[in-house]
Amino acid sequence: MSFKDSSVREVLEDVFDQKTVLAVVYLMNKGILSKLYGTVSTGKEARVYWGKGRNGEDLAVKIYLIVTAEFRRGRLKYIVGDPRFQGASLRGRELIYQWARKEYRNLKRAVSFGIPSPKPIAVHENILVMEFIGEDGVPAPLLKDTTLRDPEKSFRELKGIIEKMVLEAEIIHADLSEYNILVKENDELVIIDWGSAVLTSHPNAREFLLNDIRNVYRFFREELGVETGSPEDFYNYLAIRIK
Repeated sequence: MSFKDSSVREVLEDVFDQKTVLAVVYLMNKGILSKLYGTVSTGKEARVYWGKGRNGEDLAVKIYLIVTAEFRRGRLKYIVGDPRFQGASLRGRELIYQWARKEYRNLKRAVSFGIPSPKPIAVHENILVMEFIGEDGVPAPLLKDTTLRDPEKSFRELKGIIEKMVLEAEIIHADLSEYNILVKENDELVIIDWGSAVLTSHPNAREFLLNDIRNVYRFFREELGVETGSPEDFYNYLAIRIK
């Protein structure tokens, strides 16, 4: 094992196998990553690490855990029916590779339409490299952990983002909630965790959209006291305009 391999292995804390370590080393050899530091976010499906790019810029390095039966059952509905992944293998490690590529492509689409999201940099096997939202290895806080200066204004902003997603980018996040929105210092909202997102042509798109809207309305109404109105009204406004 080389020094680079062993240093990556030390950072990854024996959570990931040798194949994942080699995938990180590959990204380093390609000049996409220069350094990998500690974990900034841990979930059931992935860990996010703070990294540095070739020019010293901060990067977020999301490494998906190797697929489990539970992951496969829960995520197939977001891939099956997506024409971008028609004919793709969904077995074993390949499913998690597809999921990483799916999030990368969703991020590219979102960013290209001006939806506030981390800029994707690269994807390789079960690793997604993207812009780091935060400073000096400290990520911006989640919406659920933030005290907004003007909750009503932020609610209107988020509705505008959802409308832009659906009617311009023709994409639905499909997992939108206070757990998947970061808040920058100026209360600017940034949407993260795009792995579940589907095109508006997906057979389950409208169901996912309604769930997203209900999640957002519930949080702003119950936690922040915003008079949100009916989530179904906003859903209907968007649904009849989907191409």
